Amino acid sequence: MLSAGSLRASADATHRRLGGPGTWTCALPTHYVAGVMTLVRAWFAGTAPRFAPGDLAGLAAEGAGRHYLSLVPTQLFRALDDPGLARRLAAFDAILVGGARLDEGLARAAAASGLNVVQTYGMSETCGGCVYDGVPLDGVGVSLDERGTVGIAGECVFSGYRLRPDLTAPVLGEEAGVRRFRTSDRATWSDGRLRVLGRVDDVVISGGVNVDLAAAQRAADAVLGPPDAGGLVLLGVPDSEWGTRVVAAGTGRRTTEDARAALRSALEPAALPREVRTVDALPLTASGKIDRRALRAWWVG
Repeated sequence: MLSAGSLRASADATHRRLGGPGTWTCALPTHYVAGVMTLVRAWFAGTAPRFAPGDLAGLAAEGAGRHYLSLVPTQLFRALDDPGLARRLAAFDAILVGGARLDEGLARAAAASGLNVVQTYGMSETCGGCVYDGVPLDGVGVSLDERGTVGIAGECVFSGYRLRPDLTAPVLGEEAGVRRFRTSDRATWSDGRLRVLGRVDDVVISGGVNVDLAAAQRAADAVLGPPDAGGLVLLGVPDSEWGTRVVAAGTGRRTTEDARAALRSALEPAALPREVRTVDALPLTASGKIDRRALRAWWVG
């Protein structure tokens, strides 16, 4: 549940960070927070929202004033393959990219094409993005506990899960009148900026060795490219011998031996995939993320 006050606080903080209110174009599903927040920001900016299809066909920043857009990394990756579309994206004053980790190579490619990409971090419980390029928005407090688990405080924090006090109580608290949300993400501070490492449950134990699947995925992406460009998705699946076995799936025709050989210098032995399988297409959630839950279910099913 997101109150009107939370929505306003988030929208106002976003506009202050980006340089003022503007026209928002929605190219994301509006039943997810990233999409609905484009409409919320337009409402508080006093501008009419615009809409574009997910493939951004016909997208343009037209008219006076500032222009903003929200995307997921997959949309950005595909858009850069179209020089004409990339030029139109460069006309936006800011492009918020969230919902999944933004690959450093993709960020550099976008900057080289003249796009002002802002990497965002947040979730439904925080009215979407509340940390931009590693820096919390005004009025947002970010803390890390001894395990590196991220806590977020501020007016943008949700009021609870509707009709589910049992789910709300473990993660939502209040201190000095400020709501504080305990996320399931791990992070660290680097040069004063928040660097999100992955989810708490990304760390699996394989043969008695801790494997950080999020860190391993970043290393694999650097060697093989991101999964949606022919790389591999690393997964942890149950295994009677290892407890959890690290495996990989992708659309390329890679053998297990080839993948292990390519990744051996980048990954610790316990993180090397013990098996690689090929899929016709990587399953995606409605918000454009790779659906790892569906992949794991397919693997063990």
